[in-house]
Amino acid sequence: MSRVALLFSVIVVIFSTICYNSASLKSLVQSNLSFSNSSLFSTAPDDNISTQALSTEQQHQHQHQQQPMLKAATNTMSKSLHHAKITPHVSSARGHGDHGWLNTYHSFSFASWHNSKFMGLGSLRVLNEDRVKANSGFPTHPHSNFEIFSYILSGELTHRDSMLKKGAEGGQSDRFYRMHRGDVQFTTGGTGIAHSEFNEHNKDTVHFLQIWAKPWANGLTPRYHTRHFSDEEKRKAFVPILSPLKGGVDATTQQEKAAEPTIPDTIPIHADFVMGAGIIASGSKFEWTIGAKATEATKRKVYIHLPMTKGGKAKIRLDGRDDAILEEGDGAFVESVNAGDRLRVESIGEAEAEVIVLDTA
Repeated sequence: MSRVALLFSVIVVIFSTICYNSASLKSLVQSNLSFSNSSLFSTAPDDNISTQALSTEQQHQHQHQQQPMLKAATNTMSKSLHHAKITPHVSSARGHGDHGWLNTYHSFSFASWHNSKFMGLGSLRVLNEDRVKANSGFPTHPHSNFEIFSYILSGELTHRDSMLKKGAEGGQSDRFYRMHRGDVQFTTGGTGIAHSEFNEHNKDTVHFLQIWAKPWANGLTPRYHTRHFSDEEKRKAFVPILSPLKGGVDATTQQEKAAEPTIPDTIPIHADFVMGAGIIASGSKFEWTIGAKATEATKRKVYIHLPMTKGGKAKIRLDGRDDAILEEGDGAFVESVNAGDRLRVESIGEAEAEVIVLDTA
């Protein structure tokens, strides 16, 4: 009997030990699982978390915590113009002529340079980036049935109507203006006009953009306008430069005489066309509202140009697209956009970027 009792006691001790260890193991597992679950939701954002092993409640909690990030990403993407077609026009594809006194680049076919791919965009027909040396320039020449404007980037350019003799111009006026950086001189060719654009400075080269647009009607009364647009304002946001004449195609004689633009403090143009300019600091971005709330046609086209002003240090990105990055001298066609759309322009170069926007029907 004593042997039987001894054997029974051993069995009881072993059984108790197993039960105790099992309970401790269970407690340990539960404790570790609890720690693991609490750690899952405090991991760094770049940790790889799999929800397959989580309970339904835990999955719901995990997904709920991910929603703000997903929503933020969706909001960012919704700002992009997914419907827009953006086609860069690189500087090396422009026409180029160096005539000694004139170094010129043509974004669209002009003079002896012709490229069927680049014939204009909407009413935009000519965009030349010109540098004219001191004591030289464009002598008196005629224009008709085009809206022509010069945007001065640096230096000095003198505009003189052919009817004004040199030395008898009087003070500055629309018919005689010595332009400097920030000035824009505008000509309605209409039935015919003749003028000169000459760099009368004795040493400095003038750098400017010469832009032409087709008006909504031929045979208009010739007219000049000149206005200054400050760098200070251009560094705040895109500044409208030109906007359609109030009255549009059906403008009355009185409206033509008043020459009131749709957007105040701009130059009136006889076209469904808006021009803007901005100087964007490196790392900053501006938005251009397509149509500028001033145009008639809702279906729009935009041409963006980045002039060569910073020795190659300026660079921009359009609509957040890595395939729409422009360097100095480059342009871009932005098509299939609508009035009211917002086009983001981001400065990503070493230097601030001066950006020209040409918005047309």
